[in-house]
Amino acid sequence: MTKLLAGVSAGVIVLMVPGLAAAQELPGKFAGVTIEAKLIGGQQYEGLYNRIAEWESATGAKVNVVSKKSHFELDKEIKSDMASGNITWCVGSNHSSFAPIYEGLYTDLTPLIPKAEIDAFVPGNIAASTIDGQLVMLPRAQFDVSALYYQKSLYTDEAKKKAYKEKTGNDLVPPDTWEEVARQAEFFAAPPNFYGTQFAGKDEGVVGRFYEMLIAEGGEYLDKDGKPAFNSEAGVRALDWFVNLYKAKAVPAGTTNYVWDDLGAGFASGTIALNLDWPGWAGFFNDPKSSKVAGNVGVKVQPKGSSGKRTGWSGHHGFSVTESCANKEAAASLVWWLTNEDSQKLEAAAGPLPTRTAVWAWDIEQAKSDPYKAEVLTAFQEAAQHAFPVAATPAWTEISNQIFPELQAAILGDKTSKQALDDAAAKASKVLEEF
Repeated sequence: MTKLLAGVSAGVIVLMVPGLAAAQELPGKFAGVTIEAKLIGGQQYEGLYNRIAEWESATGAKVNVVSKKSHFELDKEIKSDMASGNITWCVGSNHSSFAPIYEGLYTDLTPLIPKAEIDAFVPGNIAASTIDGQLVMLPRAQFDVSALYYQKSLYTDEAKKKAYKEKTGNDLVPPDTWEEVARQAEFFAAPPNFYGTQFAGKDEGVVGRFYEMLIAEGGEYLDKDGKPAFNSEAGVRALDWFVNLYKAKAVPAGTTNYVWDDLGAGFASGTIALNLDWPGWAGFFNDPKSSKVAGNVGVKVQPKGSSGKRTGWSGHHGFSVTESCANKEAAASLVWWLTNEDSQKLEAAAGPLPTRTAVWAWDIEQAKSDPYKAEVLTAFQEAAQHAFPVAATPAWTEISNQIFPELQAAILGDKTSKQALDDAAAKASKVLEEF
């Protein structure tokens, strides 16, 4: 059992572990140690990486960034390293959606990071960073979960409020269930010029949206034995939600080919009433230079399914330490530094959602003079409480590639939802057998 002796506010954390002669400190002293790192690249990350020099100064260690690429390119490189057994580096950028793929690569950070620091993160992010009981990465301030964007003026239009009440018997207010989203989407739709909602319709996008709707309907993606379980009654209800909206022409005809950029452009064009989307679009939607709905955007927590659970497919970036690292304490110190409160405030100030509870509160305080940003942060803070990761299987990507054409077939009316899900389950089973 560990005992916390000094707090974060002092800038140094000391852990005494019974049976050990020395204390572990954060950031600690590691003179003469060089940590090699493989990091995600991009201009948006350079501000954070500038803090590495501060860590070097504080610890006496050095950091050698041996690779800096997009995460998809980095993933290919990391898999190549694993295949060849050439793991000579210590710190790597990671992502909750990729983490299950790297089985055996990264060490458990629990013994290396103070419990008080781990507890300072949003619990859902820590859960998504934990694979087979091991905390394989610390989350950074780059957290994605979707909330519901909507056009505010639709809900203040007296004629629409009256018509909706007469048609449904319900008041026209921003929806809190997916059943109500579907009802309102059909009510608002006036194709081909205006649509009630939209969704990603191919690749991992449609699989992820189906997956979270499945969970909200009380279903499960894989059972306790790791076998496909989505071809259930809950799965049919989840898929029917997409099928029925498409059949009713409440979504654009091209939605089965949409990915994230198409959705962002669609809502910003002013032709979509309700849009489940990521936090990174919030500024774009409210910028008059890029969006026709600027000044008319409302944001609220994502709706519930019939089980009472909210959708919440989520992911986040983070940093990990390799199992083969010769200086795990120094590497863990660097990972902590890049995800500590100061680092998260630095990133959150530029827009990304933090993964530390205290930084959420700080970010909301900073936004008090900006009503829209305050609304966004409040909505996504609540959304984060319902977040859950993708199914913990290294085959997530490969399964998605097999499932999405079947989901499309149901949406387009080529198969029934049950037939499509049964066919998808059969294909997914073969992938899992290969893994």
